[in-house]
Amino acid sequence: MTGRIATAAVDIAATPQRVWTALTDPDEIEKYMFGSRVETDWKPGSPIVWKGEYEGRRYEDKGEVIEVQPDRRLVVTHFSPLSGQPDEPDNYHTLTYELQGSGSSTHVELRQDNNGSAEEAEHSAANWQMMLGGLKQHLEAE
Repeated sequence: MTGRIATAAVDIAATPQRVWTALTDPDEIEKYMFGSRVETDWKPGSPIVWKGEYEGRRYEDKGEVIEVQPDRRLVVTHFSPLSGQPDEPDNYHTLTYELQGSGSSTHVELRQDNNGSAEEAEHSAANWQMMLGGLKQHLEAE
């Protein structure tokens, strides 16, 4: 991981397998990730696209699947044209999801690297914390 790191974490009353499904199923992702529709086959090296609307603006973010360890770890890159930065490798973030299970609960930690400033890292961390809160609410409402 490079640059300033944004982190978010949550404990969810669900097994790692159930959390993993929610992290990788496009129909479920749409329910807790601000209406974002994800397109990918979840194979390392494959593209990943997030489409939706955020704060009244349509977006199509993109990246690449880097690492997939079912029920444990997911790593993808992420670029958003809404950032105003050019679509260049130096402007991509790496998102790392780590799952640690304990009985019927799971601790999920998300890290996003390559934030350009402390303020950008704080803003990203707040957004990811909100998303993880939505994931928790989605899974615990079942």
